[in-house]
Amino acid sequence: MHELRGTMITEILFNKTSIPVSSKVLDATALRQRAVANNVANVSTPGYRRTEVAFEEDLREALAGGKVKGSRTHRAHIALGKRDVTTVKPRAFQPDDESDPSGVNNVDIDVEMGNLAKNQLEYAVNARLLSDRIQALRRSIRGR
Repeated sequence: MHELRGTMITEILFNKTSIPVSSKVLDATALRQRAVANNVANVSTPGYRRTEVAFEEDLREALAGGKVKGSRTHRAHIALGKRDVTTVKPRAFQPDDESDPSGVNNVDIDVEMGNLAKNQLEYAVNARLLSDRIQALRRSIRGR
């Protein structure tokens, strides 16, 4: 019982910080890294369709919340109001882009390399922010 109570307290404590958001952003950047790397690897593959990752808009909606307020009293109930950030997941998809900038497929190596650099920066910043938040939480637990 004591271990379960400690787990519940930890879960509540973490969910009231920005740690879940930073964690989700790291998940999205990891998936985006794989998608861009796959796009670059297939730059010469005839007919290959590039992959993108959707995440930021879903996260923005979850953080903004809805106009309808409500709470779930059972996990099988439909959620109303603000979406729980922990339910937001990045998703890979192939956009409806029929262009062929390379003449072989719809992968533009310059765009992909720019996406790769941007994604690496986003990952590094969010990893640092997450590390700083965890360290601050540790300091507060120790009473410093």
